[in-house]
Amino acid sequence: MRPSRDETWLNVAAEIARRSTCLRRAVGCVLLNARGHILATGYNGRAAGLAHCGEAQVINKVGELNSPYHNVCAGAYELSGANLDGCEAVHAEQNALLQCRDVYAIETCYVTVSPCITCVKLLLNTACRRIVFREAYAHNTLARELWLKSTVEPPRTWVQFDPRRGS
Repeated sequence: MRPSRDETWLNVAAEIARRSTCLRRAVGCVLLNARGHILATGYNGRAAGLAHCGEAQVINKVGELNSPYHNVCAGAYELSGANLDGCEAVHAEQNALLQCRDVYAIETCYVTVSPCITCVKLLLNTACRRIVFREAYAHNTLARELWLKSTVEPPRTWVQFDPRRGS
């Protein structure tokens, strides 16, 4: 059976998430235009020039590791939604927006985890009308309320993908 458009692009976002360098959570994002063409992709991880949290480092002559991950940031092992300032990762949506040549061409944001409030604010400043995700983030309700407050037309939508229904 042919997968729906939502299922297809969420699967692409999940594949992009595999590139994540964040130990806390791997997130992928795909931004599409109205014709269903990819404008940009992004995954979460530390900013350029900083060591990756998920990068193991050998520290002694016999090849043993002091810790599996030497470059862990302060938020790496926190619960979802907690100690957000301790996490040094740039979010997948933020990285995708940085790669997007024309944010006014964005129609849909496919992301593996619903956006945080900061990412919602950034997406509100684009032409994006639809956010589709698989997993709800810890602050999902607040972010959803902010997204749906928008008075632009057509109205914005917030969709948690249900594989049984196809969207």
